[in-house]
Amino acid sequence: MKKKRSSPLVSVRDIDARIDTSAAHLRSRLKHRPKIGIILGSGLGEFGDGLRASQVVPIDTVPNYPRATVEGHVGTIVAGKLSGVSLLVFQGRVHLYESGDLDSVLYPIRIAHRLGIKILLLTNAAGGLHMNFRPADLMIITDQINLTFENPIKHLRRPSRGGDLYDPEIRDIMRAVGRESNIELRQGIYCGIKGPSYETVAEVEMIRRIGGDAIGMSTVNEVSLAHALGIRLGGISCITNLATGIAADKLTHREVTEVAALVKEPLQSLLTGVVQKIGTR
Repeated sequence: MKKKRSSPLVSVRDIDARIDTSAAHLRSRLKHRPKIGIILGSGLGEFGDGLRASQVVPIDTVPNYPRATVEGHVGTIVAGKLSGVSLLVFQGRVHLYESGDLDSVLYPIRIAHRLGIKILLLTNAAGGLHMNFRPADLMIITDQINLTFENPIKHLRRPSRGGDLYDPEIRDIMRAVGRESNIELRQGIYCGIKGPSYETVAEVEMIRRIGGDAIGMSTVNEVSLAHALGIRLGGISCITNLATGIAADKLTHREVTEVAALVKEPLQSLLTGVVQKIGTR
């Protein structure tokens, strides 16, 4: 006798119930309702450490919250204030290659939405595809290419929203902060792949030809869902290495985290400036 498949609606209800439980736990710990959410990528997790009146919540204390296993992902949620703006900072994320479970990847987005966050800033570590990029560059993400071949909005059962995924006003704010703080910023299109293997020379050439400027293993599915939920988005890629075929050396995860440490100060200055400007609008 064939096992009856569970209804997709049951699965959606189950996801919603898990999110409700996680969000209720976080609400009970938070002193202020967060206005802006920030998701930090590989080796970039220290930004939340400097928030005023911060509350640190280890993710292993949050019911149902998926665990990150990759080196350089702290695994905490920090709530606090910066220049009077209430923030919720996710220090680390789950990648699709860790669990193969898209719902785990999207969990922070659903939490942010359930907590009423209207603006999300996402960072990631990425390989540079553009010939003018160098390790330790910061790139404003203007658009994305999703080569994970996943559909993060399938459970919404409605067409996706039109318009730019990455909010034009937030991109303008990033550029303004870069100019005012003397932070050199690149800009370009981010390509997301599933991983965990790094891209081949042929894959790099293909992605460059279709318009990719940087490549990584996160962000694209998170952004697609967040945009569909009505959240305004800004994205920054830390170019931690040059992609295979552009760089002479073999790529390693250690290289990624080491270069990410070098951009800690300019990235923190950029995020701080962006939060301050958003807070005055």
